[in-house]
Amino acid sequence: MPGNSFGTLFRITTFGESHGHAVGVIVDGVPPLLDLSEEDIQKELDRRKPGQSEVGTPRKESDIVHIYSGVFQGKTTGTPLMMILYNQDTRPGDYEAIARLFRPGHADYTYHKKYRIRDYRGSGRASGRETAARVAAGAVAKKILAQRGISIIAYTLRAAGIQCRTFDPVVIEKNPMRACDPEAAEKMVERIRTIKEETDSVGGIVECRIRGVPPGLGEPVFDKLDADLAKAMLSIGAVKGIEFGAGFRAADMRGSEHNDQMNAQGFLTNNAGGILGGISTGEEIVFRVVVKPTSSIARPQRTIDIDGNETEIITEGRHDACICPRIVPVVEAMAAIVIEDHYKRQEAMWK
Repeated sequence: MPGNSFGTLFRITTFGESHGHAVGVIVDGVPPLLDLSEEDIQKELDRRKPGQSEVGTPRKESDIVHIYSGVFQGKTTGTPLMMILYNQDTRPGDYEAIARLFRPGHADYTYHKKYRIRDYRGSGRASGRETAARVAAGAVAKKILAQRGISIIAYTLRAAGIQCRTFDPVVIEKNPMRACDPEAAEKMVERIRTIKEETDSVGGIVECRIRGVPPGLGEPVFDKLDADLAKAMLSIGAVKGIEFGAGFRAADMRGSEHNDQMNAQGFLTNNAGGILGGISTGEEIVFRVVVKPTSSIARPQRTIDIDGNETEIITEGRHDACICPRIVPVVEAMAAIVIEDHYKRQEAMWK
């Protein structure tokens, strides 16, 4: 009911706040005898951690993971896996001046209305820092899926109004935008640098491709595979939209264009994005998410305080000018959690 858990048979529960002592996750449904080390988790966390480039926040967090249960002698035990990341570079004092103000674009107002109390230190539970726990859990799911022959790759497709024109998976981890087109990545950084100097921020689009998923995953009618992937993605704070395959272009297509026809070898196109009727087709699963501009910007904006008085606010502190590069591993993690969960549900049905 409180909304801190996600998944059915592969289930995660995250905890912690941005400027509290730590963030962490409990993972249920990890099979026993899986080789798992903190290094397996760390390599994914290193992709998400802050302070990596000029487009991101200068906050420095090592994000060192500590496994406190569920692993013995290098192997998972099948019991709940608990992982914690201690916060180090916290500056709660940065938020004292705006403790009674609602920051535009943030969850301050809605959290206050729901709970009548809120942790104003960097959004508390609503902070993007919570996603570090998801990435830790996703690292486990990705390792399990790799043994199933499933790979997941996400990347920045568009940012600051600049679109990637080519796709080269090799370059994704070699540029600060995690873009699939190196030339576009350079232009993105240049434009973001200018916008950052103007004390503003930008958004973009992250695309994800999942390969190796067999046909048959997904639970009709309400737990469709695309429905669960959509919920997973929209649960990421900065994500405001999602489309699969041809997506919104389908609105301008004819049925004869959009339908994925088949021959003896399989599907001739993949406008459905690898999912039909909420069930995987065996084709590559392709979806894109819309990432909003970072809400925290150091320029005057109109708002109200907790008493309803109109005022002006400037959000100081350390924030990402564009969140797309750091959302990439979060998208992969949530996708992995969904796919592994549905894999387990499919296996349970045939036992």
